[in-house]
Amino acid sequence: MASSKLAMEYIKPQDKSFRHVSNKIENDKRYWPFFKNAIGAIDGTHIPCVVPASEKSKYIGRKGIPTQNVMAVCDWDMCFTFVLAGWEGTAHDARIFQHALTARSMNFPHPPSGKYYLVDAGYPTPNGYLGPYRRERYHLPDFRRSTGFANNNEVFNYFHSSLRCTIERTFGVWKKRFAILRNMPSYDYDIQVQIVVASMAIHNFIRRHSNSDADFMHHEMEDQEDYEDQEDHGVDGYSSMTSSSSAMTSIRDIIRDQLVYYHLH
Repeated sequence: MASSKLAMEYIKPQDKSFRHVSNKIENDKRYWPFFKNAIGAIDGTHIPCVVPASEKSKYIGRKGIPTQNVMAVCDWDMCFTFVLAGWEGTAHDARIFQHALTARSMNFPHPPSGKYYLVDAGYPTPNGYLGPYRRERYHLPDFRRSTGFANNNEVFNYFHSSLRCTIERTFGVWKKRFAILRNMPSYDYDIQVQIVVASMAIHNFIRRHSNSDADFMHHEMEDQEDYEDQEDHGVDGYSSMTSSSSAMTSIRDIIRDQLVYYHLH
């Protein structure tokens, strides 16, 4: 189908080898050189959907309406590089994540050795996926409610969250542009899934070919600290899927110590 061809063409990393460091990181003292090996961010978002009454219970999560849970990866230029749409709204992000990484048919753009994606605390962190310190403040609004850091782990969490919320801002631009995502017509569910994917491909096309798009320019000028993550991370019991590799734990500790030394001394 045309939507599938469009997605294959535009929803993929432009730098397949991930050799180049994004200007967003290289030109920002908050992130350089600490996150020089970060190649993008992963998160889930919910899109309203229309399903038969007999199916609604699988799709109604904490938002109280039927939704499809969509997992996406974005680069630091606010382009989607992977999407897995169509999961029911009650599915936990970690469950979808595991499927994306392990099913060969997904063609997931795995990070090469030494590189990694940023994920939040709802995801496991095997090699190549860097999450925050759990049971510490993480979301930016939490830091705004009080000044300073309670410990060094919070320093890491603050800068990790500030960079990772690029994907929340990307979701924001995408949803604002396509009103159909906020009020999905009662098409067959497969068509609703295709609309999500096709709109992401068009989002990328605009981003890559327009230097003066108003929606992107507005979000580029926003201070990341003003973006509040309010996404739902599922309710089907996958919160225990928080395995972490020792390698990623070590990388996180090293970055934390560098951030503390640079920003607090």
